[in-house]
Amino acid sequence: MSELSLPRLAFYFLHLGATGFGGPIALAARMQKTLVDEREWFSRQDFLDGLALAQLSPGPLAAQLAMYLGAITRGVFGATVIGVAFILPSLLMVWAAAFAYVRVGGLPWIGAAFYGVGAAVIAIIVRSAWKLAKITLAADVLLWSIAGAMAVLTVITGREIVWIFFAAGFLPLIKQACKPRVRAVLAVPLLEILWFFSKAGAFVFGSGLAIVPFLYGEVVQGRHWLTDRQFLDAVAVAMITPGPVVISVAFIGYLVAREPGMIAAAIGVFLPAYVIVTATAHRFRAIARKDSVRAFVGGVTAAAIGAMTGAAIVLGRRAIVDLPTILIALATFAILLRTKISDLWLIAASAIVGVMLR
Repeated sequence: MSELSLPRLAFYFLHLGATGFGGPIALAARMQKTLVDEREWFSRQDFLDGLALAQLSPGPLAAQLAMYLGAITRGVFGATVIGVAFILPSLLMVWAAAFAYVRVGGLPWIGAAFYGVGAAVIAIIVRSAWKLAKITLAADVLLWSIAGAMAVLTVITGREIVWIFFAAGFLPLIKQACKPRVRAVLAVPLLEILWFFSKAGAFVFGSGLAIVPFLYGEVVQGRHWLTDRQFLDAVAVAMITPGPVVISVAFIGYLVAREPGMIAAAIGVFLPAYVIVTATAHRFRAIARKDSVRAFVGGVTAAAIGAMTGAAIVLGRRAIVDLPTILIALATFAILLRTKISDLWLIAASAIVGVMLR
């Protein structure tokens, strides 16, 4: 790390934010390959510590890992610079997409493209939930039960109930304790947007798609900021742009209050991760060893996976409406299971199919 300068690291993350597709696990793998194995800017242990922090605490995994590497390089200033560098490219792309969406969204080809994309998005969400479940839930019956119950509850209520996440976090702790040995436009105030998306960012565990059920319940059903179709389009835009998936909130913020809303939403969703990283980066190893911390986060993560699965079913009722969309969703899911193709190509292909069908 002696030869590593903050500008060089910032340039790397600016490039990764502009070209990195495939979700948080793929982005983390690219960071390890380049920063640890090839350039040797960070030790393997430093990288694994950052990955553990990103997995144990709320916030988009890839962005939190990037901030952590910035923090151990140059403290709070480093975390700030690297976080901005990583997020900025996808934020600008989403801004351009939202700008075009608002102005030409009524054109027939736009609706036709998203006709196919919506079905593919549902399949991608289901696949992401399954991958995350296999990684984090392992063979723990309690965590799988939490995930299953949360999925059913999300389908029944059509929204995410925040207090249940906290309850889910305490269940593994109780199990652990029971063992023989304890181990408007701007009518909608910008402050409201900032506060809302900060709360949303506090419930992203493991994958940016974990935020989808929370956003859907509040943005569509609770506050009525967006329609079902607009919400699905926001998720789709996040998937066809590089960088963290949670950048979809910037699209939502733009639709609610244009550029100020977009900026407030983007700041809000990354704020919890930024605070956690800057506050704990240099003392994280001791925190990570606590079994109680791991147990609580395990329960919350299980609830997030269940909510993702339930949200896919709820949103699927709106996006998968006929035989063509059923076939698109099934084909996308099958391809994801059998290949390592990027989500971007699947989204593009489904958009083309939608245009051809419509």
